[in-house]
Amino acid sequence: QVQLVESGGGLVQAGGSLRLSCAASGRTFRNYVMGWFRQAPGKERECVAAITWSGGSTYYADSVKGRFTISRDNAENTVYLQMNSLKPEDTAVYYCAADRSTAQIIRLRPGSYDYWGQGTHITVSA
Repeated sequence: QVQLVESGGGLVQAGGSLRLSCAASGRTFRNYVMGWFRQAPGKERECVAAITWSGGSTYYADSVKGRFTISRDNAENTVYLQMNSLKPEDTAVYYCAADRSTAQIIRLRPGSYDYWGQGTHITVSA
């Protein structure tokens, strides 16, 4: 069992930056692909970024490419999402998630991920 705890959300003005952290319990963290998802009101949950176990491969949604950076520290069991140049449309609840079935294949569907954090709210004001 893996427990994920996100932190770092809040209110920020458009153009600002935030850094989300997701701390994971469990020794097998390094074996999992990790993803950051978001869900805005009335919208489906979407994957905005994901990273393989080594950090060698990453994925970014087109809407965040060039602005968000995902990284991980396996020694600290933590995955990060650095968000720059934030826009009002980035407003959502952000979740980190772990896909225990793979360390190297990035999957984008929420249903592919086994463990989820509780979510952290981000509001970007215009």
